[in-house]
Order: sequence, then C-alpha cells, then structure tokens
Amino acid sequence: MVIGPDTTHAANKSEYPKIDSLLRRAFEKDAEAKLVKRLRKDKDMWHEMIKPWNGLVGGYAALSRMKSPDGWACLGPVAVRPEFQNGALSPNNENRRYWSFGTRLVQELCLFYTMPALPNMIERGFPEAIVVLGKKSFYERAGFNSERAQKLASPFPIEHTLIAKAGDDIPEETLVYPDAFIDFLPDYSHTFY
Repeated sequence: MVIGPDTTHAANKSEYPKIDSLLRRAFEKDAEAKLVKRLRKDKDMWHEMIKPWNGLVGGYAALSRMKSPDGWACLGPVAVRPEFQNGALSPNNENRRYWSFGTRLVQELCLFYTMPALPNMIERGFPEAIVVLGKKSFYERAGFNSERAQKLASPFPIEHTLIAKAGDDIPEETLVYPDAFIDFLPDYSHTFY
C-alpha cells in the first residue's frame, strides 16, 4: 500500500503549463519558471520529474546537463505546491514524512546512487553525478553530501554545493553550469541562501 503522494514520473509537454504554475506559486519571484523555460529552450534540460496528487503537480524537480564535467547533471529547481509543503497533507503527524513531496522526490533521485545497478543506468543515460546548489540541511536529509563537494571548483559558493554520486571519493572537478544558471543567478539565488 502506497502512503503519500503518487508515484514520481517524467514530465511531459502537456504538463508544462502546470509546472510553470507550480513554480510561480512556490517561489516569491518568477526566476525559477524563467530558468526552466530557458533550460528547455537551450536544450540543456536532462530530465524533469513530477510527483502528482489528485490531478495536480504536487512536486517538481529538474535535472539539467552540466557543461563540465561531462556526464554530470545539476538539480534545480525543486518545487512543492505551497499548500503541500512540510507534509501538510498528512492525515496525522506520524506519517508526515510520507507526505513530504520535495524530500521524497530528491530522496528517490539520490537512491539511484546507492544501487548496484548504477553502472548500467549510466550506460543508459543516467548522470554519473548530480550537484545541487541549495540549503544544506534539506539536501543532506534527502541524500546529497556536502563534504564530498568540498574540492569542487564552482562559480557558486561551495558551502551551498552538494553532490550525489556513487562511491565515497571526493571529486576534484571544475563545475561549468548551463548558461541559464549563470544568467538567472541574481534572481535565483534567493532559493538557496
């Protein structure tokens, strides 16, 4: 028996208006909605996931291709309908974690990096690693690691950079984000500081 939001699935074009609406409702500014549109336009979007509930897009996460390192992705934005945030739909406090749309979306994504089948998934197009720029407490709870990101070189603050990657190495790479992230940083940065 499934408890909580519906199963995560890949977003399709017919859901783009609902995603745009969610992004505009979930954040104070429209930077995230503009960022997603730009990533799609530039063909930098790798994968978009939604977690539906009762015909609505309850949660959303985007993966875009890093320019470098090759085969890496960056996560963002991650959004949850305001009225669904913090497990608000939970019928009782004991099951709140099952109703945490954003946490579950990110946890499901990070789970792939603990699976023995990951090498086969990478061959089929899954990212070798995912970096995220965000609130450490949220992303670490969901499975990302900030300590393993400390030797990455980034145009963004390394103290807000986390990684999901198989193994326990501490990669030394230079992160080159899609142009959309650089262009929208002034408007987008409020979501991770």
